[in-house]
Amino acid sequence: SPASVHLGHDVQCKYSAAIPPAEADATVYMNFMKSHRCYDAIPTSCKLVIFDTTLQVKKAFFALVANGLRAAPLWDSKLQRFVGMLTITDFINILHCYYKSPMVQMYELESHKIETWRDIYLQYSSHFLISISPEASLFDAIYSLLRHKIHRLPVIDPESGNVLHILTHKRILKFLHIFVSKIRQPAFVRRQIQELGIGTFRDIATVQQTASVYDALSIFVERRVSALPVVDQQGKVVALYSRFDVINLAAQKTYNNLDMTMQEALRRRSCYVEGVIKCYPDETLETIIDRIVQAEVHRLVLVDRADVVKGIISLSDLLQAMVLTPAGIDALLS
Repeated sequence: SPASVHLGHDVQCKYSAAIPPAEADATVYMNFMKSHRCYDAIPTSCKLVIFDTTLQVKKAFFALVANGLRAAPLWDSKLQRFVGMLTITDFINILHCYYKSPMVQMYELESHKIETWRDIYLQYSSHFLISISPEASLFDAIYSLLRHKIHRLPVIDPESGNVLHILTHKRILKFLHIFVSKIRQPAFVRRQIQELGIGTFRDIATVQQTASVYDALSIFVERRVSALPVVDQQGKVVALYSRFDVINLAAQKTYNNLDMTMQEALRRRSCYVEGVIKCYPDETLETIIDRIVQAEVHRLVLVDRADVVKGIISLSDLLQAMVLTPAGIDALLS
């Protein structure tokens, strides 16, 4: 596998001869991403919150909620550098690790500092801060996001060391969508999603609406998925419960009762909810890209006409198929 995210152009040379002339336009999105820098995709105005590692974990999660954010870079004052990210995944892991019952308070969440949690968590993990330069191509950014299975990529100025922006799959796809009318559309976008085979169709992680929130957290931790279709006894999708919903347990201070059912948790959602945006196997890739960008969601639930879950199509799946596959790279399997 490539040793660096900056091998994109070498890979293109290696695989370009393998693309039949009739499919030459398959590289349109790949070339677009290689010709634009990360800096180009940074919005003119955006919110960025940075946490010192000495901040209490609980206060940090409340701050994420208050600012409507899902992650924040971590600054270590002793080392005088950024050392990682605090994300909703950390909140899920803390709850899953320390929750006992509604009668037992989670002192670890109440008292831990970020650095304490990182010391405990990093014993079992080799996490380090993965970042990218503003001058790197968006192709490199996509490769890095998918290769490392992360959802947020800090863009760090190499001269000042400052974090300029947090790049996401959603931001990159939206950036492409802005320019989509100016570039020639490849023929494959008019093919059906089932024909292209984009997405996950086997062993889909779902949660019953009668299951507990703790059960959902266990699936998030064990399966490393970012959202769970909530299904009834017939397997029909009734809602979507995402990692972002978990952070609202902090907002509502209900994280001490993870025994509540998914039905109850969904009923308590008071803020903006990412609804179940569905798609069907016979819809075209073009239709699906439009829908996921317009709805500003991170995935579509693939269902049959009876609303039974058949698959998940994520932003990672789309970027892999549109940008990396034409370069001969399968970052999702590496």
